[in-house]
Amino acid sequence: MRERTTHTTEDAVEDTAGTWQREKAPDAARAAAEETARAETRLAEAKLALVTLFREHQLSLTRTALMIVGDRPTAEDVVQDAFVEMHRRIDRITDHDRMLPYVRAAVVNRCRSVLRRRRLAPRLWRTYEPPVWSAESAALIGEDRAAVFHALRRLPERQREALVLRYYLDLDEPEIAEVMGISRSTVRSATSRALAALARDLGEES
Repeated sequence: MRERTTHTTEDAVEDTAGTWQREKAPDAARAAAEETARAETRLAEAKLALVTLFREHQLSLTRTALMIVGDRPTAEDVVQDAFVEMHRRIDRITDHDRMLPYVRAAVVNRCRSVLRRRRLAPRLWRTYEPPVWSAESAALIGEDRAAVFHALRRLPERQREALVLRYYLDLDEPEIAEVMGISRSTVRSATSRALAALARDLGEES
């Protein structure tokens, strides 16, 4: 009799657990489906934000790259590559407000890579065609800025970057420091020296 009672108790416990698991299964499936739907929504929103970012800032970023590398085809490639890389990481992007600072920094870093390859080209016995700095490139930024455009190319890279980000992208000091990966004091110093050098250069040409 005792054994029968024990089995009956165990059966009841198993039945209760089975019922609980069966009731829980639909809830777990529903929660998983809801999470998948939220993830898909976040991804769609991120892609839309990236497309909007490209439409609104592609030209200004190309001008920025042009001021640093000196020719339009390379500038366009740099910007395109930066957006392609961001698209590859789109599923990791949670803060859409960080997209623009990220792509700005990516553009500047890719411009630096271009300039490094250009410096290395002669050492590797490769023929390198110099940047255009031409009428076509000047047309992209405006003919009235052509003199400044040509004076910029004679600046050291860091000074050129700081000036371009400040006066062509209209970034403030903290934003420039973030994009360039340097301190604010270094931004101030680079900008000040660049303006002084630019004034001397343009004054000599006038």
